[in-house]
Amino acid sequence: MGHIITDLKENFKRGNIYIQLIYINAGIFILTSLITIFLTLFNRSAGDFLLFGEMPASLHNFLLQPWSIFTYMFLHSGLMHILFNMLWLYWFGQLFLYFFSAKHLRGLYVLGGICGAILYMISFNVFPYFSGAIEQSYMLGASASVIAIVVAAAYKQPEYQVSLLFFGAVRLKFIALFMILSDLLFITSDNAGGHIAHLGGALAGLWFAASLSKGHDVTAWINKILDWFISLFSGNAFKAKRKPKMSVHYNNSPRNKDYEYNANKKAQSDEVDRILDKLKKSGYESLTTEEKKSLFDASKR
Repeated sequence: MGHIITDLKENFKRGNIYIQLIYINAGIFILTSLITIFLTLFNRSAGDFLLFGEMPASLHNFLLQPWSIFTYMFLHSGLMHILFNMLWLYWFGQLFLYFFSAKHLRGLYVLGGICGAILYMISFNVFPYFSGAIEQSYMLGASASVIAIVVAAAYKQPEYQVSLLFFGAVRLKFIALFMILSDLLFITSDNAGGHIAHLGGALAGLWFAASLSKGHDVTAWINKILDWFISLFSGNAFKAKRKPKMSVHYNNSPRNKDYEYNANKKAQSDEVDRILDKLKKSGYESLTTEEKKSLFDASKR
């Protein structure tokens, strides 16, 4: 058992950010499922336990559990629910990293979930159609976060083709448009809250990609908070405070080194642009192993 846990830890550390998010979601799902089974065996209601982390539609209920705007995006109601969400995260997570960085994916996952929750709560409190269900409505799932990732990738490379079973090669823009349209058409269905949250996630993905193309990263504040929490629990937060305010650098030929650094950086940037143009025109399969590695390395910087 100890070897299994050690292997899981190592796989988590070595995995890309979308793999780590899948591990986190799967771990939370297993833990909540075991707790639910335990409570049921003692004839205790497991519903109240799950509601503690779900996103409520009622503003009053949300004020009682404000953490739910973050926790709900890591909870799932059943095996098929988490399976489909994690499959989408796996497929489009690796595609997203061809165009953006790992930190962008992490930040957008959270931003998409937050925007989905906000639109969900606003809609249930504004539209009279939902007035009778506000107090009883709660939401959970990672789908808003995942759709944000899909839409951002589609905005960045709309002509990029993805092979789908029974459909063949389909461009990213058509996949994103189909998802958005289907959510709009089912906005008054039994899962109205979920479809509204999907639209909120789609808006977050569009906002992120459009802003980044203009040089503004709307996920920066989220990543700063997440980095602070991670450093806090790893014990690095207090070490960082002890860093000296001034550091001394020794450089015998700064001008030559600056020139060399800038030249290398420019060459790397030109190479990535060339690979992205090839990717857009001919698809991922046309790339060589070295070009795929260059894209992967660039996504981690």
